[in-house]
Amino acid sequence: MTNQQHTQTYDFGLGQVPAHRHSNGGGWVADTARVDPTAYVGPDAKVCGNAKVYGEALVYGNAKVFGEALVYGNAKVFGGAKVFGEAKVYGNAKVFGQAQVSGGARVYGEAKVFGKAWVYGNAKVYDKALVYGNAWVCGQAKVYGQAQVCGQALVYGEALVYGNAQVYDKAKVYGNARVSGGAKVYGQAQVCGQALVYGEALVYGNAQVYDKAWVYGEAKVFGQAQVFGEVSG
Repeated sequence: MTNQQHTQTYDFGLGQVPAHRHSNGGGWVADTARVDPTAYVGPDAKVCGNAKVYGEALVYGNAKVFGEALVYGNAKVFGGAKVFGEAKVYGNAKVFGQAQVSGGARVYGEAKVFGKAWVYGNAKVYDKALVYGNAWVCGQAKVYGQAQVCGQALVYGEALVYGNAQVYDKAKVYGNARVSGGAKVYGQAQVCGQALVYGEALVYGNAQVYDKAWVYGEAKVFGQAQVFGEVSG
């Protein structure tokens, strides 16, 4: 339970509310929030709303956890990161920099979300996946394994990016598309529909892979190319 022996008031951004300094770290915690004594809230960090920070979790730097968010296990939220809505960050996951995790999103395992990345909706980032830069992962999308989504890439819908796959630059992966193995999607390329890109395949430039097309092996799709229908290659 939270130590509330020294209740005062503090403005978390919407006016003064009853709050206190957390016993482990000295950060501000609203009386409506719950922070375990074992958790750490650094002196400049904030936990407010109905948020909960449990276990050995660390919240520090200028990080803020609010809304109905839950941070627990050995998770770390630091820098200027924000976790809010009904988002959950747990396991050994790290959210830092100016990254945001919100909505019903989940970040767990040993995943890292950092830079100015945003994970929201019901998206999941887990295992050892990395989401960073200005990338967005949203909707029902999942990024896992050792996959990386970065730059200004956008992964959404029910798309999956996994294995050692990389999606970066301004690329988009959406719909029910899958990018896996050591595949790379970059430039302004788009992979969507029920398309599958895997192996060591490259999709880049302004290329589009969609419908039920498969691109795999060491195939390259680039320039203004379009691969669609039920094509394999």
